[in-house]
Amino acid sequence: MAIQSRKNQYLGLNAHLHSFWQATNTWHRFHNAHITHLMEALRVQLLPLGYVAELEESLQIRRLDSPEQTRRLRSDVVVYDPRHRSSMAAPYTNELTVAEIIEEEDSEHPYFAITLHPLSSDLEMGDAVAWIELLSPTNKGNTEAAKTYLGKRRALLDTGIVFVEIDYLHETPPTSSRFADYSQHEPNAHPYRILMLDPRPDVKHGPAKTYEFDVDSPIPTVTIPLNAGDVLTFDFGLPYQHMFEQGFYGYNVDYRQFPMHFEHYSEADQTRIACRMLAVLEAAHTDTDLETAPLPVKDLSLQEALTQLKSLNKQ
Repeated sequence: MAIQSRKNQYLGLNAHLHSFWQATNTWHRFHNAHITHLMEALRVQLLPLGYVAELEESLQIRRLDSPEQTRRLRSDVVVYDPRHRSSMAAPYTNELTVAEIIEEEDSEHPYFAITLHPLSSDLEMGDAVAWIELLSPTNKGNTEAAKTYLGKRRALLDTGIVFVEIDYLHETPPTSSRFADYSQHEPNAHPYRILMLDPRPDVKHGPAKTYEFDVDSPIPTVTIPLNAGDVLTFDFGLPYQHMFEQGFYGYNVDYRQFPMHFEHYSEADQTRIACRMLAVLEAAHTDTDLETAPLPVKDLSLQEALTQLKSLNKQ
């Protein structure tokens, strides 16, 4: 019988779900839901600061004939400054062929990003000051989509917009060679990271901050600079946990079963997963309320945890 819980049993990202979404090419199910929760949580903190978060088309485009690709320079979430308003573009007419229309509708689906904008006293939205992207699998690695994404990321940074890149994909390489590749089991690599890139005064001299974390570790709080000394300190873990519970994603997880592609994790993360599963199974066997998660875990070696899991699963 499956062991499930509405509440996320992990301290941070749920390894079972993230493995499933990557292994089954269904990352868009997570992406689309999480972006909405991110935008809502950002708005709560931004409005008192005089800013707003908006959904925008991402730098990434998911092709429907492969798992997920890139075309337009748009974002997942954007922040605007109302003190620097942009004029509205005039309507225009573009002539296309029927084949072009059908191809675009049938083969591509846009992801969404978030942009952060300042608001004026009359609630007019200004130009974007920050851009937040949640990476998808096919926009990483050595694919053409990945190269296109990196080119658009650089073009966006050249405009002076702060860029936040969220990478919750442990099975694909990082977007910079500066980081150890977890997917290749390189030493000192971490499965997840959030980058904050501030291209001011320019890309060459602007600061970049990296927040890397492991399986069963809290999702970090990130400091995002805005305009004129304004700063947003944002806990990325809160909207993730809210999405998990509100979407009942816990009922897609069976903690009796190992995550798909368990062997893709480092030994340290395999140990964390096994210890977390053991805590859940022991709680279930003693009728402990799983909705009080996350539960305390034992400090065991991987082999010790696997042995105890095997014993419990026989009961």
